[in-house]
Amino acid sequence: MEQINLSIDCLVLGYSDDQKLKALLIKKIINKDNDLQYALPGDLVGYDEDLNTASKRILKNLTSLSDVFLKQFYTFGNPNRTKHKKDQDWLNIYRKRPKERVVTIGYMALVKMEDYKPGPSSFAFEVEWVSIDDVPKNMAFDHNIILNKGIEFLRNQMNNEFISNLLPRKFTLSQLQNLHEIILNQKLDKRNFRKNILKVENIKRTEERQEGVPHKPAFLYQFSKN
Repeated sequence: MEQINLSIDCLVLGYSDDQKLKALLIKKIINKDNDLQYALPGDLVGYDEDLNTASKRILKNLTSLSDVFLKQFYTFGNPNRTKHKKDQDWLNIYRKRPKERVVTIGYMALVKMEDYKPGPSSFAFEVEWVSIDDVPKNMAFDHNIILNKGIEFLRNQMNNEFISNLLPRKFTLSQLQNLHEIILNQKLDKRNFRKNILKVENIKRTEERQEGVPHKPAFLYQFSKN
C-alpha cells in the first residue's frame, strides 16, 4: 500500500538594498546530466519529529540559516504535485520510494537580509536570493504555487509590525512605501501614504539621514520597541 509522506517547504523573504522583495531559493541537481533547478528549501519531516523543529532543521540543513522564526501559512496536498517527469527524475536519485505521495506544509519567514549569510549544504548545490519578479516559472514540484500562496498570505496579513521584519532597522518612508506597493501589487499615493503612516504610533523619525545618495538625503525612521 502506498504511503503518504509529509514534507515542509520554507519560503524565506527578504527586502534588498535595491528595494526588491526577494525569496531565498536553492538550486539542486535534478538528473545525471547535472542539470540544475530552482526550488524552495524543503525536505521530508522525520517520523518522530515535531513540525516546528523540522522546519528549522530543514532550513538550516539546506541554507545554513538558523535562529529564524518560521510560521505555517498553508498546506499543499494535490496528489499530482510530485508526478512531473523533472521531479520524478530528482526523486529517483534521492528517495527510496519516489512515487509515493507527498503532502507539504508551507512555512514562511521574513528576515532582514543584512543579518544572514546563507550558504548551500545537503542536496542544495547553490543558494541565492532571487527577486520575486525574476523567479523562474518552472521551479521544482509546485513551488511556484507555494510562493504565490505565500505572497497572498503576506498580503492578507499586511500590517506594519509584520513587515517590519523585512526592513532594515532604520529605513526611509520611500522604502516603506515601496515595500507596501510590492506586497499589495498596487501603486500608492505618496502624500496620502505618508500622511497615514505618520499616524502610526510605533513608527518614529530619527535625527539621522540617508548617506551617499545623489539627492537630498531623507530622514531615517525606525519601529519603536513598544
